[in-house]
Amino acid sequence: MQWSSAVSGHPSLPEALSSCVEAVRPSLDNRRPDLAILFVSPHHATESQRLPDLLQKSLRPKFLLGCTAGGVIGGGHEIEERPGLSLTVARMPDVKITPFHVEDGKFPNPDAPPQKWEELVHVSRAWRPEFIVLADPFTLRTEELVSGLDFAFPESSKVGGLASGGSQPGANLLFLGDQVLKQGAIGVALAGNVLVDTVVAQGCRPIGKPMGITKCRGNVLMEVDGRPVAEVLREIHGGLSDPDRELFRHSLSLGLVMDELQEDRRLGDFLIRNLLGLDSTKQGIVVGEMLRDHQTVQFHLRDARTASEDLQEMLAQYVAEHDPSQAQGALLFSCLGRGIHLFGHEDHDTELFREVLGPLPLGGFFCNGEIGQVGGASYLHGSTSSFGIFRPRWGA
Repeated sequence: MQWSSAVSGHPSLPEALSSCVEAVRPSLDNRRPDLAILFVSPHHATESQRLPDLLQKSLRPKFLLGCTAGGVIGGGHEIEERPGLSLTVARMPDVKITPFHVEDGKFPNPDAPPQKWEELVHVSRAWRPEFIVLADPFTLRTEELVSGLDFAFPESSKVGGLASGGSQPGANLLFLGDQVLKQGAIGVALAGNVLVDTVVAQGCRPIGKPMGITKCRGNVLMEVDGRPVAEVLREIHGGLSDPDRELFRHSLSLGLVMDELQEDRRLGDFLIRNLLGLDSTKQGIVVGEMLRDHQTVQFHLRDARTASEDLQEMLAQYVAEHDPSQAQGALLFSCLGRGIHLFGHEDHDTELFREVLGPLPLGGFFCNGEIGQVGGASYLHGSTSSFGIFRPRWGA
């Protein structure tokens, strides 16, 4: 297995692509890549539809996957708010690659068996596939797709993100082989001698204490530990420092415990969900996730320091549980709200990744939503960095 990644900030799309191709070509030993993954910023919008054809002529990848991106990541660097193109290539012997395109409204019905989902993506669970998924946020219910893939392929990793850079339906592009699509979701299933490890850094720290939900309605949180949630929040706010009170105003989230039996909880043991505002009665808080009675929750704050510490901890945890020398390449799907908007400079997450895992080829993009696993299940996240780390299955 051989991976390579490059990025270019050249304002000319043909020049940017040519630069990336020449940078990755030596790692291929003059052979065609099995998979090319391509991300391009909206600054190249007028020419982006040419990319599959241009790449086929210059590099001849067997499979192409990619999309438009608000910012791109490649060669261990990040490019935001300026022209950017990222190209990541992989030679994966003994790996079967199956591409798929899914449109909204064509999902199996909720009572359908797993086989219907297998038919949708042309993959059998028996293949033990791993998934990379890219979706358009305006034309597909991505959470339904992710939960369906989890249902049909519970042992498979799913990683990816929502295309960005466009602000309305039809503005984002999805690249699949020689196709340029403007709706739905695309992806590849990888089966054979490949494993994809996932690392999701949600960038939050807990405040207050863990509490049990004693009253909720759908995704509206009304009471915790038998007390109105507004009363609890006022109490938490009163005990915060002045800087945290400022964060409380715009960076407050709710963490949902994923394993109720686990007592020693770490950052990665919470599923972080945004607070969307007060409900119509102003008695409860609307949360970006369906809730249930007796579920354990804890409020969280997000800031640059916590996001950095969280990422470092999650990567260190990965190294402690795996042999990093087995890893051959990685993809990073990071929220548009991270990067320079959170840390004040480019390359924060990529530099930290290289510090912990070394000079592993790393590509990716800044997303409108990130797909990754927390607590053994896959979710569509916001404000996270979701990594997929690729290594051989046999002998791993």
